[in-house]
Amino acid sequence: MVMSNSLFSNTVLDPSIASLVPANHVLRPLEATDFRKGFIDCLSNLTITGQVSEQMFVESFEEMQRAGGYFVIVVEDLQTEAIVASGTLVVEQKFLRACGRVGHVEDIVVAKGQQGKRFGVTIVKQLVQI
Repeated sequence: MVMSNSLFSNTVLDPSIASLVPANHVLRPLEATDFRKGFIDCLSNLTITGQVSEQMFVESFEEMQRAGGYFVIVVEDLQTEAIVASGTLVVEQKFLRACGRVGHVEDIVVAKGQQGKRFGVTIVKQLVQI
């Protein structure tokens, strides 16, 4: 059962970076309902996703939510209600650097027909700020 509709709290995001997306778009955390908004289709612009059912998506979402340290952000086109870009930050606990943490930025993708709007740059800026 999903604890919250969002993968993580929206308060983690820097509003000054989130506001860089064009009008009628919003940059926000991944939500449990984003499967229906074409999240997997968006990811398929990056690589092969395989056959992912809604149940598989929700189970993975819940596992990431429970584990913590996963920050998947998306750009949603509010007119079409479609996910048009996404990126992920995975935070890893280390023994190095006095048991510090390190973040890995991964899976930056912008849907075909949406390139050139600086979604990828904005997503990377937001993930690095986290």
